[in-house]
Amino acid sequence: MTSIALAEELLLLAYDDQTGKATGSRIGLDLGMAAAVLVDLALAGRIAYADGNLVVKDTTPTGEPIADAVLAKAAADVPHTPGQWVQRLRHRLRERVLEDLVARGVIRDVDETQLGAIHVHRYPTTDPAYEAEIRKRLADALITDAAPDERTAALATLLVATRMEPALRLPPEESARAHERLEQIASGAGFSGASIEDSIVRPSVALVVATLGRAISAALGTPKVL
Repeated sequence: MTSIALAEELLLLAYDDQTGKATGSRIGLDLGMAAAVLVDLALAGRIAYADGNLVVKDTTPTGEPIADAVLAKAAADVPHTPGQWVQRLRHRLRERVLEDLVARGVIRDVDETQLGAIHVHRYPTTDPAYEAEIRKRLADALITDAAPDERTAALATLLVATRMEPALRLPPEESARAHERLEQIASGAGFSGASIEDSIVRPSVALVVATLGRAISAALGTPKVL
């Protein structure tokens, strides 16, 4: 199966397959998706973290429209911190990603009218194969000894930063191990079952992911204790 963008992966995990409604924090998902676009650019070698900012290293388009629009914008603008970028990119990003997934037949747009005038959109899954592949990658990384690849490690880190762990929907007997592995990955270890020094994740990519994760966490603030 052709891989999809990280922002799309994060969105598919956040939306309920049957109801087509988003679960969890709306702002958390929006920030996470913005970060995911930047992570994809880092994975493609287009941007890197330097002197506190995300900077463009290569302006060659990747072929992914949303990422390429961000790349062009970053190349034409002054450098910005990871925190500034996730705030700048999150507006209307979700709508664009939803539109792309609908156009490709991954989800469908159910337009409902409430109170005779208010339009409410739901996005139930049409093609479950994409999300099934995402969940299998994460399960392999979190509840087995398999080392995740760069993309899966980055996705796991974004799940922690956006507090989307409940979206994994793992069986209770596997949740404790999965939580431990998520925390390892998000803290910079666990990519290869050991440490970042032994990781298959490139240090330049790991640095971008780590700084974006911290930016999301700072934007969301301290979790409330119930």
